[in-house]
Amino acid sequence: MTPRVLSGIQPSGNLHIGNYLGALGNWVKMQHDYESIFCIVDLHAITVYQKPEELRAKVREIAALFLAAGIDPQHSRIVVQSTVAAHSELAWLLTCVTPMGWLERMTQFKAKAAAQESVGDGLFQYPVLMAADILLYQANIVPVGEDQMQHLELARDIAQRFNSLYGETFTMPATRLPLVGARVMGLDDPTAKMSKSATGSGHAVALLDPPATIKKTIMRATTDSNPGVDFETMGPGVQNLLNIFQAFSDWTNDQMKAHFTGMRYGDLKKQVTEMTISKLEPIQKRYAEIVADPGYLEGIIRAGADAVRPTADATVRLVKERMGIYTETA
Repeated sequence: MTPRVLSGIQPSGNLHIGNYLGALGNWVKMQHDYESIFCIVDLHAITVYQKPEELRAKVREIAALFLAAGIDPQHSRIVVQSTVAAHSELAWLLTCVTPMGWLERMTQFKAKAAAQESVGDGLFQYPVLMAADILLYQANIVPVGEDQMQHLELARDIAQRFNSLYGETFTMPATRLPLVGARVMGLDDPTAKMSKSATGSGHAVALLDPPATIKKTIMRATTDSNPGVDFETMGPGVQNLLNIFQAFSDWTNDQMKAHFTGMRYGDLKKQVTEMTISKLEPIQKRYAEIVADPGYLEGIIRAGADAVRPTADATVRLVKERMGIYTETA
C-alpha cells in the first residue's frame, strides 16, 4: 500500500521563497512517491481575524500557486480544509481526549498569546485541529518545518492516547524534513525565520514579486563586515544568501565554496537575485495562466475535496463508533 503524505499552508500573508524552498518545492519533488494530500488550512487562518473577502481571495491564490509550482492535480489532491467538514468534527472529538496541560506547553501558543491583547480559544486549540488534519487521513508522512515539530509530536501523543483509550484507530504519523533550504531567514533580520506575516519591504521575497522588487529586496539584504565571502567567519546574513542560492541551484557544498569564496557581497547579491528571478519566472508565468481561468481552479479545488471526503468521513465514522457516539443505522 502506498504511504500517504499530508501537509498544508495557511492562506494568510504572501507565500515567499522560504515557503517554496522549505515546503512547496519539496512537496513537488516527493509527490509521486506517495499518495499526496496538500491542504490550504483556512480554518487555522481564522484563529486571528481575517477580512472575509481577502481570505477567500488568498485561498484561491495559494491553490493557484500550488499548481504553478508543480503540484500535479492528476496525482496529488489540493484540498481547502473548510470544504471537508470532517476536519472540524474530528477536531472536537480529539479535543475531548486532549489534556489542557499538553496545549499549555505549546511554545507557539505562548509566543503568539504574548503578542496579543486578547487571545481566542481557537489559538489555544489550534494544535488539536492540526492533529485532526493529520489523523483524519491516516497520514504516514507529514513534512513540516522545525517550528511545527512540537505540534506534530502532539498529534502523535493524541493518536497514542486515543488508541490506548478506545483501541487501535489512528496511524502513527512520522515526519520528513527537507535537507536544504528548510529554514530560510529574513533578509532584513537573518536571525529570524522568513515570515508570511512580517511587514516591511526588505524582509521576504514573495513568489509573485516582480523582478525589480526581487532585486531591490535582495540587494538590501543584511550581510556582515567582511570584505567578501569567507566560509569560516561569515555572519548569518551571508549564510542565508548562500543557503538561498544553494537551495535553488542544488549545488554541492564543494561547488558553493569553489564559486563564492572571496566574492564581494555586491556580486553575491546579484547572483542570488539572478538565480531567484530565473526560478520564480516559470512559476509566475504558469500562475498567470491558471488565474486567467477561474473555472479550472475551482474545478481542481472541488475535485480535491470530493476525492478525499470518503476517507475523511470513514475516519470520523470509525472514531464515533469507538467513542460510543450515536450514529444512525440503516
